[in-house]
Amino acid sequence: MTVAALIMSILLGAGSLIWGYLGAGLPQLARWIGLLGALWIVAVWQRWRWYAHVGLGAYFLAAALGLWLLDFPPGWMFGGAIWGLVAWDLTNFRYRQRFAASDAERRSVERRHLVRLSVVAILSFGLASLAMILQLQFTFDWIVFLAIVVALGLSQIIRWFRNRGL
Repeated sequence: MTVAALIMSILLGAGSLIWGYLGAGLPQLARWIGLLGALWIVAVWQRWRWYAHVGLGAYFLAAALGLWLLDFPPGWMFGGAIWGLVAWDLTNFRYRQRFAASDAERRSVERRHLVRLSVVAILSFGLASLAMILQLQFTFDWIVFLAIVVALGLSQIIRWFRNRGL
């Protein structure tokens, strides 16, 4: 479950940054961001834990460059940074999981961690949406992206409640 969430967060982070850069007319930088995301997925497969730090730095740098220097829409840049942070957290969490005593304990800790992370991501995207509303940059594309994010977060929460029997 963690690996699927990790790969999904890498793809969503790279996708939101790519969408922002393509929307601003910079396809060359969008290609580089796509390459960084693809390398991060290879790094997950190869268990190169160090690449999570590189990926997080690259996602944050791309978001900061787009947001502050190039004046891109804040939602896509915040989205890339948030998903990059989620992917970095899941990479490190996946490494820490190998120290769990049993499979049942590992699954329990994994579920709780993913639920907490989903709630934090939903709140973060709420703040990014508020920033977009205040700057009058709330677009239909962002609404679709938010719907996907909320659906993913709620599916994690619902799955957690079902497993707990609530």
